[in-house]
Amino acid sequence: MNKYVVAKVDEFPASGRLRVEVKGRPIAIFRLGEQFYALSNRCPHQGGSLCDGYVVGLVESPQPGQYDYSRAGEIIRCPWHGWEFDIRTGLSHCRPKDLFVRQYPLEVEDGETLEREPDIKGVETFEIEVDGNYLVISM
Repeated sequence: MNKYVVAKVDEFPASGRLRVEVKGRPIAIFRLGEQFYALSNRCPHQGGSLCDGYVVGLVESPQPGQYDYSRAGEIIRCPWHGWEFDIRTGLSHCRPKDLFVRQYPLEVEDGETLEREPDIKGVETFEIEVDGNYLVISM
């Protein structure tokens, strides 16, 4: 499994999101407080960009006429048709056993500990400062 540096932590907006592409795959990265999560940026319904969706909370109804709102800012709603997914897990609240968005392993690593790949002819490489923390996706 290879690691790919996708962003510097201190440049990532608080409670924000970032669209990246790794190995041709569109990925949406979300920040919830000090935690980061990486999901496929394609809704499984018809491929809408989740990074362009609405971040909402969870609305549940224990009985008719009563609504409970919780988990503010933890649910991403597809902008095309409103399908909702848990940012922390990628699972649909409605059908978690068979409806989900792929989640990618994402870690925060110190620049000093990142292993550097040797330069390969024809491959674009980027310099990484060693004095910061970076978001790293494993694929």
